[in-house]
Amino acid sequence: MRLIFMGSPDFAVPSLTALHQAGHEIVGVYTHPDKQTGRGKKIAFPPVKDKALELGLPVFQPKSLKRQSVLDEMALLQADAIVVAAYGKILPPAVLSMTKYGCFNVHASLLPEFRGAAPVEWAILSGKDKTGITIMQMNEGLDTGDILSQVVVPIEEDDTGDTLTDKLSKAGTEILLTTLKDAEEGRLEPVKQPEESPTPYAAMLSKEMGRMDFSDDAATALLKIRAFNSWPSAYTSVNGKALKIFKAALAEGREDRAEGEIIEVTKKDFTVNFRSGALRILSLQPEGKKAMDTDAYLRGTRLTEGMRLG
Repeated sequence: MRLIFMGSPDFAVPSLTALHQAGHEIVGVYTHPDKQTGRGKKIAFPPVKDKALELGLPVFQPKSLKRQSVLDEMALLQADAIVVAAYGKILPPAVLSMTKYGCFNVHASLLPEFRGAAPVEWAILSGKDKTGITIMQMNEGLDTGDILSQVVVPIEEDDTGDTLTDKLSKAGTEILLTTLKDAEEGRLEPVKQPEESPTPYAAMLSKEMGRMDFSDDAATALLKIRAFNSWPSAYTSVNGKALKIFKAALAEGREDRAEGEIIEVTKKDFTVNFRSGALRILSLQPEGKKAMDTDAYLRGTRLTEGMRLG
């Protein structure tokens, strides 16, 4: 097929790579504009652009898909289909209807569950034991198009937002290729989604969502730590300085101690009390420093029982 590919983050790179390796003719790769990052304001390319340039593919980075000049340029590529993987922009009707086979979306959930911008993190936050990839025929709704194919991916107890995203990005490549082949050969059997999703909308993440709330139960807080690793990170503070928490384990709480109070300190870790239960903090990142195991942190920082976090 002659394909236009649309995507931006690391999640989309395996799909682009698989399409190229399978021999599809990728006539254009659409991704976000470059950004300035860090104190030096260096220009950073989206990961999809890096891969596209490595593969020698033409790259387009429009700020908006609504301009007629952008739509005209896209139409001139004469693609048979458009493949979208975490592009991050709503496609206007003119794009949805531009090609013979329409737009295929690689979505990181088992639709109709977790429609929205952050399905991976919300699946972990919800305590699910499985998620997956859905290849969907895009329409004008928000992840409401017909389901074309799906693959299930288990959520392991130690999975984080990062590790699960990586698993899902690789799991979707095979069914994406199969779905495109089925489309060419007229074998697709689209399944309509119900109007309502059985799960809450997987809204975009914000920094504030990572703030740890010690009035939660410890099990809920642990899900937040896993889901938000590595962004926006679950975070709190100690002695007035920010502290990101990357890994923890459930422990027994103390009803006679306050929420957020340190109830035990060992050479390897420390334990924090919650409304119900407690968490042993195993990996963290102090303000201004790199991420480290808690034992390394404790060698340079004195924590004692009775101290409060947050």
